[in-house]
Amino acid sequence: MSRRVCVGIIGSGFVADIHADAFKRCRDAEIVAVASPTLSHVKAFAKKHGIKNYFTDYRKLLEMDEVELVSIGVPNYLHAKLCVEAAEAGKHVIMEKPFAMSLKQADQMISACRRYGVKLMYAEELCFAPKYVRAKELIDEGAIGSLYLMKQSEKHFGPHSDWFWDVEKSGGGVFMDMGCHALCFFYWVVDRRRPKSIYCHFSREVHGDKTQGEDNSIAIVEFEGGVTGLAEDSWARRGGMDDKAEFYGSEGVIYADLLMGSSLLVYSERGYGYAVEKAPTTRGWTYCVPDELWQYGFPQEMAHFVECVKRDEKPLVTGEDGRVVMELIMAGYYSAAVGRKVSLPFTMDADKPIDLWLKQKE
Repeated sequence: MSRRVCVGIIGSGFVADIHADAFKRCRDAEIVAVASPTLSHVKAFAKKHGIKNYFTDYRKLLEMDEVELVSIGVPNYLHAKLCVEAAEAGKHVIMEKPFAMSLKQADQMISACRRYGVKLMYAEELCFAPKYVRAKELIDEGAIGSLYLMKQSEKHFGPHSDWFWDVEKSGGGVFMDMGCHALCFFYWVVDRRRPKSIYCHFSREVHGDKTQGEDNSIAIVEFEGGVTGLAEDSWARRGGMDDKAEFYGSEGVIYADLLMGSSLLVYSERGYGYAVEKAPTTRGWTYCVPDELWQYGFPQEMAHFVECVKRDEKPLVTGEDGRVVMELIMAGYYSAAVGRKVSLPFTMDADKPIDLWLKQKE
């Protein structure tokens, strides 16, 4: 029997729940502990997922010798602190997106993991979503000739937890929350060609009463080799989750919709329990997505990270990749503020990305 990697989860909210479900589908992983500051939350989480050990102090989890891999799914402002402490405790780290709140934090996280000899894995699930993986395989095969344009959009009507609205905790609005997906995805598709420039337009369309952050964003990224990426992200889109990508080449095109092509079209007058992430209702006509986690790529992602720990291999998505995304996020907020294209590399930093936007707007 192959050995199992013992996993500890820090957090008990939406993302931690997804990670737990994904790990439970990985035969080489065993969740042995969870930590979250509210006793009622962490206790319920542990019961739901069959986790024996639960703590309100994450340091107790880090002290467990059997924990080899730590999955961090907490508010953004805590990412760097917990990553560094996990590395100091000798634990491999899976860091949920967005990677950090600043370039300085990103460098601290990468440095700590290198210093203590642990892996830092950046949890960008789009690089594991089956449709997107197949699209990249086709592009690499030359099926659509020379790639010149790629698009990715993720839209719904707002985040699942209230802390996202607080820019002191989140670092920004929808571009920070969901634009980071597209940026990492583009970087992966073009095999880590360096980005040359970014241009962003942000607006606050419907949630101005809740946040200083943008709830609608458009970003254009130019990469070395002549490939452009267009990212559209929104917290202002009604109707549930929308997640799709398009790829244009000199000899063809690929369209990939993560959810619609695999969904059930359902009509229900009374409604039913769950259709898809962020769906506001299940009454009337709805799209019900079977095995939603698989369509997004979460189980495949966690299985890959566990395998990297077992075999001591480099992960598909690394802390260094997260740092590139952080650089693009910082440049993107500055671009939206000054209203022009910004060249890369970008070295201007701030305590949180949105500061670069808000300060320029004052």
